[in-house]
Amino acid sequence: MSAYRVKSTFVRTTLVVGLVAGLAATLQGCVLAVGAAAGGSALVATDRRTLGAQTEDREIQVKAMSLISQNLPDSAHVNVTVFNRRVLLTGEVAGDVSKARAESVVRSLNNVNAIINELTVAPASSFSSRSNDTYLEGRVKTALIAEKDISANNYKVVCERGSIYLMGLVTVDEGNRGADVASRVPGVTQVVKVFQYIQPQEAVAATTAAASAASGAPAAAAAQPDAEVTSGAVPDSSITSKPLEQQSPAPVSNSSQVHPGNPKAGQ
Repeated sequence: MSAYRVKSTFVRTTLVVGLVAGLAATLQGCVLAVGAAAGGSALVATDRRTLGAQTEDREIQVKAMSLISQNLPDSAHVNVTVFNRRVLLTGEVAGDVSKARAESVVRSLNNVNAIINELTVAPASSFSSRSNDTYLEGRVKTALIAEKDISANNYKVVCERGSIYLMGLVTVDEGNRGADVASRVPGVTQVVKVFQYIQPQEAVAATTAAASAASGAPAAAAAQPDAEVTSGAVPDSSITSKPLEQQSPAPVSNSSQVHPGNPKAGQ
């Protein structure tokens, strides 16, 4: 067989394999989306934040990640999560100097109302640990969707080294119920509440306004980066968890690392 025919055969085979894999992934994604939607109306694209806050949150996150990568050593593993102009820092850094530096960098940005510095002084987490975190995030989100009388859209879920951090604009009751649901997911070691609490009447008003805005612009709502589907995440072979009936609920606490943001932060 000529070199040209060998190359052509290889290219055709590669294309076929790629198309089959892509089709399988697409079909799996469709099944997961349908399955998740069957869990109730929690997947309706609603967000209690104003559109302005959502836009600023994305801008703050991009700027913070860029500045942190420029100002901290490559060995640092820092994740930045922003919700309603509140910045949550999780991950691992080499020392207290780097931890303080990361917070200082974020504080230099405008419109940051608060910084929750949950960085840990430790070696960067392994690939296996990060895979487990992704898996647990999906499990917690799925559990929140399945829970009656609460909306999973009101919770921002972040997992770091088995610890679940919950953000969101919620009432005290919603915060407690969401934390309880997360604490019962197998593999979760602790739940840390980083909520911004609002009154029940404020929650109703915000939810109504968000639902109205979403129904009027379905395409824009579908494009929001926060709407990732992770309920189908599968852990690798090194990840294990206790069966639900053998695990007591993980401890729940409020974050004690909430610090002021930029004095120029918008209200």
